[in-house]
Amino acid sequence: MCLGVPGKVVEINGSMATVDFWGVRRSVCLDIVDEPVAVGDYILNHVGFAIRRIPPESIGETLAYYETLLAERDENDPMAADVLGEIEATTA
Repeated sequence: MCLGVPGKVVEINGSMATVDFWGVRRSVCLDIVDEPVAVGDYILNHVGFAIRRIPPESIGETLAYYETLLAERDENDPMAADVLGEIEATTA
C-alpha cells in the first residue's frame, strides 16, 4: 500500500519546495504536480514528489483524516506505518 502525505509548502526554490509535514520539513520535487504551487499551498507528497495540489476547500477534511490516522495508530497499523514511512523517506 502506498499513500501520499499532505504537507504545507513553506518555501519554493525552482522546482523544489520545502514542505512541512506535522513539524517535519522535507524537500519535495514539484516537477510532476498537477498545477502551479505557491507558498502556503498544501500538496500531496509521494516518495519526494508533489503529485497534486490539494484544493483549499479540502484541506481541513484531509488533515483531520491524517491526524486521526496518526493519533490512533498502533504498531500493527499498516496505513499509519506507510504515512510515517512516507514522511521519513522524503528527500531530505
